[in-house]
Amino acid sequence: MRRRVAIVGYAQSHHQHNMQKTREDMVFEVCKEALHNAGILREDLDTVVTASTDFLDGRTISSVFLSMAVGAFMKDESKVEEDGTFALYYALMKILASSHDIALVEAHTQGSTLNPHQVSYYTLDPLFDRQIGVLNDIAAAALQARLYMNRYSVSEKHLAMVAVKNVTNASKNPYAHRKMPDLSVKEVMSSKVFYDPIRELTMSPISDGACAVILASEEKAKKITDKPVWIEGVGTCQDPYLRDRNRERLDSLQTAARTAYKMAGIKNPLSELDVAEVSEKFAHEELMIYEALGLCKEGEGKKLIERGTTRRDGSMPVNPSGGALGADPTCATGLVRVIEAAKQIRGEAGKYQVPDVRRALAHGQFGICAQKNTVYILGGQGS
Repeated sequence: MRRRVAIVGYAQSHHQHNMQKTREDMVFEVCKEALHNAGILREDLDTVVTASTDFLDGRTISSVFLSMAVGAFMKDESKVEEDGTFALYYALMKILASSHDIALVEAHTQGSTLNPHQVSYYTLDPLFDRQIGVLNDIAAAALQARLYMNRYSVSEKHLAMVAVKNVTNASKNPYAHRKMPDLSVKEVMSSKVFYDPIRELTMSPISDGACAVILASEEKAKKITDKPVWIEGVGTCQDPYLRDRNRERLDSLQTAARTAYKMAGIKNPLSELDVAEVSEKFAHEELMIYEALGLCKEGEGKKLIERGTTRRDGSMPVNPSGGALGADPTCATGLVRVIEAAKQIRGEAGKYQVPDVRRALAHGQFGICAQKNTVYILGGQGS
């Protein structure tokens, strides 16, 4: 990148089910806190980008009701559909193009308002899949999980081990939704089955939540903070429709990761990255994500979880915050990963801080079976 861009502030809500706040209040609070965290005022913002979907908000042109809450009154304002990492990508381009210097990016979902799994029907082929009513995101994930498990001899125990790692990590995160510090593999494997092998504790909870990130050009960032988190690389890609792609791999994530690595100059992610925050909507996806990110060879994701490599105290910690299994405010989940990665670099992760983090990866996804993916490589001053 010719023009450097940094994260200079951020905030997130305490994710939970059925938050007793209006969407506007929830969004206003995180935007206000993000500005405070950066030490700037609304007047300092050049542009505001929000991320949500009309389907999940339950109203048409939903962003129009949030203009005041996000601080966009009389400012350049845009809305990007779906995950917050896509909105961050757009804001990044605005700054790289020298159109703006400081951007606020906000993402939110109140899953208790409209069930995201029911909404997933509307992303299916309207002439066949939607009409027969068999598929939704959970059923499709179950098919993907079985294909992947059968090909690489992955057991349900491996999935339970991912769930235990992330959910117990979430117990140390004050912003997480699902907190079960004493969760065991046995308890995960005895939890309710939705579509075999997807169980209640191997899929993300339905969460209400919001978050906001403030980006700034290098010149502005150095004036705003002495702890900028630089965006060193970024990549984004999406796969074809569900039935038109190989569901045993996350090809679009692999492409996005390779693009981000090339931009950041990373050749061996397992040794060059200190921590990763990924959006695993289902436990089996995390194993597939390891492989797509190049942390191991294809089919060897299970070995990383067996060896404890991706534990918080392992050599390559993944989701020390708890990841999406700890909280999943759908459109905000990926942007929360960016915040959690930035917190690790700035040493602000509290009880789940990984020591000596200089470079981190953040991943966001959206769509059935992780169809669309974005990867960010973040670095601190010494990276």
